[in-house]
Amino acid sequence: MAENKLADMSTNFAIQILKLTDTIKGHYSLSNQLERSGTGIGANIREAKYAHSRPDFIAKLQIALKECYETEYWIEIAQKSDIISADIAKDILHDCGSIRRLLISSVNTSKENAKRI
Repeated sequence: MAENKLADMSTNFAIQILKLTDTIKGHYSLSNQLERSGTGIGANIREAKYAHSRPDFIAKLQIALKECYETEYWIEIAQKSDIISADIAKDILHDCGSIRRLLISSVNTSKENAKRI
């Protein structure tokens, strides 16, 4: 259940990021990095679904978590340099934070379950 929610949230987030990067003009490096990290979250969550083992599953979720943190960084840079508005940044950071919290919970649960085996 949580995996589907995470997959759905990350897909919607990727679409939100793609639409945002389409509006960023003259900052190719920033928009490229933001696009790569923002869409990478969902890609790694999807890869985790077909992991070869529990450690592989955990590793994929941890990579998705790192992508989340990187996306937050790029959004903060874009907002602080007035490339995007504070309102847009706030909405995207909120959504990214929701995904991040679910990822942290999923990683911790998976690690705990791995200890019991």
